[in-house]
Amino acid sequence: MPRWGMVFDLKRCIGCNACVVACKMEHMLPEDVFFTRTFVAERGAFPNVARVYIPTLCNQCEDAPCEKACPSGATYTRADGIVMVDQDKCIGCDACAVACPYDNRTRLPREALERSYFGTGVLQGFEEGRRERWVPGAVAKCDFCSRRIDRALEPACVLACPTEARVFGDLNDAHSAPSQLIRRRNGRPPLPEKNARPKVYYVD
Repeated sequence: MPRWGMVFDLKRCIGCNACVVACKMEHMLPEDVFFTRTFVAERGAFPNVARVYIPTLCNQCEDAPCEKACPSGATYTRADGIVMVDQDKCIGCDACAVACPYDNRTRLPREALERSYFGTGVLQGFEEGRRERWVPGAVAKCDFCSRRIDRALEPACVLACPTEARVFGDLNDAHSAPSQLIRRRNGRPPLPEKNARPKVYYVD
């Protein structure tokens, strides 16, 4: 059984946000809902200053605090390690969002799901899929595009990245691209002190 993970190569990320757009299209997300973001940081001192782009998403933790906090059993982990949310079981209590050390959970209010990007108040095109995909008031998050993975496709954000800054694969396979990158360039998980054991790593 694979154990899916992702590596962000900070030397390759150019902050173009193609990943953000691809994610929104794939998941039919409302305007103010993001499953992945790219933060901007500066390091160094004048005149030697560099800008760094830092992608983020759900870290698919091995020991997921969100799953432990969920009172309804809506949050669960698949056999391949992807942390999921059962929209029909979610009661919208936000316990998982409070427990997440990475602030990577979002509740989907009805008004956001019914608001169009185009200012008409009527959902159009790809937006109409929200009615079938999402339950108003439930919590949602990145699931590594599990529906794509189940069809042997890469996550939308990985496919859209023009610089290959996002590397996705099986962490159980020592020869997979992310496993080799982690070993070769000392990949680090975010906030290891939280002991959540993320399956997302960063290399610089």
